[in-house]
Amino acid sequence: MLKTDPTLDTQLHHRTVRQFTDQPIADATINELVMVAQHTATSHFLQSFSVLSITDAKIRQQIAEISRQKYVNGHGHLFIFIIDLNRAATITGRNQQNSFLGSTDKFFQAASDTALAVQNVVNAAESLGLGTVILGSILNDPLRLINLLKLPPLTFPMLGLIVGQPDQETQPKPRLQQELVHFENTYHLPANTTELVAEYDATIKDYYGHRSRNNRVETFTSLLTKAANDLPAHRIDLDSALQQQGFFCD
Repeated sequence: MLKTDPTLDTQLHHRTVRQFTDQPIADATINELVMVAQHTATSHFLQSFSVLSITDAKIRQQIAEISRQKYVNGHGHLFIFIIDLNRAATITGRNQQNSFLGSTDKFFQAASDTALAVQNVVNAAESLGLGTVILGSILNDPLRLINLLKLPPLTFPMLGLIVGQPDQETQPKPRLQQELVHFENTYHLPANTTELVAEYDATIKDYYGHRSRNNRVETFTSLLTKAANDLPAHRIDLDSALQQQGFFCD
């Protein structure tokens, strides 16, 4: 049994919050959260991400339209985390035509930097008693978002993040059994995968059926089926948007 640890306890009880009070986040807290992002582990110390704070109401409304989620235009502080190799190109006097900055390798390094920074900020915000929601939905129309945020070549929007004072009580979602996600040395789903998934489906069905808000009939298998068959209209533009921004040019 692990010793009680406040950091572990916060992480193990992570919950997504989508409704926030109108209490603004202090500038000092925002700066501190950005500092936490900056101190995240970074590949080759390139620090290949940037953070936008969205404070313009008109821009935020359009981001909510892109996300197709009304709460994005609600309370809380909205960050957009950007994969950023433009800064490196500017500093070194290079561009995607005569360097490797637009390569698949550098893109994945920058994507890792950006995703890790987002999670670090989530951990920090929750340790301060704040609520968070990560927004992959900002990529529902990547070309529109790139234009809206005036993103230069060698940058790409990866994730949004809202941080604020929670205005709802939500429950942590039960996770898959470790047998389905943690293997030794080689990848091998267990022989009893079908039985484990059925057991997990029952757990998820109970969770969705009895949670305090938006309860419905749902299982993990049904969520996977929906994900495999539902693609927002402009998600198909991701490839062209990435190429427009100068990536995958190796």
